[in-house]
Amino acid sequence: MRLRRLSVLLMFSFASLALHAQDLATTCHATSSYDLTVAPDHLQFDRPQPSPRVVVMHDGSLRTDGAVASLRPDDEDRLALFERELRALMPRVKAVASNGVDMLAAAMHDEGARLSLDAATRTELDRRVATRAVELKQRIAASNSTHDWQGNLADQYANQLASDLMPLLANDLGQQAMNAAMTGDLQAAASLRDTAADLATQLRPRLEQRMQALSPQVQALCPAVQRLAELQQGIRGAGGQPLNLLQVGQ
Repeated sequence: MRLRRLSVLLMFSFASLALHAQDLATTCHATSSYDLTVAPDHLQFDRPQPSPRVVVMHDGSLRTDGAVASLRPDDEDRLALFERELRALMPRVKAVASNGVDMLAAAMHDEGARLSLDAATRTELDRRVATRAVELKQRIAASNSTHDWQGNLADQYANQLASDLMPLLANDLGQQAMNAAMTGDLQAAASLRDTAADLATQLRPRLEQRMQALSPQVQALCPAVQRLAELQQGIRGAGGQPLNLLQVGQ
């Protein structure tokens, strides 16, 4: 599992329309086998296996699989710093994810103009995109656990968005094709019909390209991720195993 789970949501910027465009795992070369829950009084990391399956920390104290770990004072200090810095990172991650949602909403608006959609269609497109964007941004803001983003949630968002937008766009393009045919411009009519038929496959690459502009914001998070990986080094749980809550490669 990737650190995008640990970071709550970067790959989820507006469902999966920008699928894998930018995330901490790819950009910062970070991985984790744990889910993370950020509670007011502690952090909890959990995974099905192997041990330690549950790691709980609070203000320099550490429990792994329910057993209290005995730590040196310097390890307690580093663990407390790890918790503080991770808590400080989460709002930054959420802000980047929220920016990604806004970026894709703007990209969809521009697509409406590029396709020369009717003014009423563009207005309705913007309304539907804005509604989905608000829903997702609210979920990002409220989420404190990567468990909130498991399963087929990305597919659900993508399917909901597609069911909202694709018929709207296809119908408008179909009407444009009909109008072109009625004026005798059969070549334009055929081109518009092809555009409508291939809309989903044509749209995704353009949106992913737009999402590349998010890369500097994601890259700015990497030093903090690297710092967390360094702070955990040498700390062991109650069973003597290294924590290894996250790994950062090259």
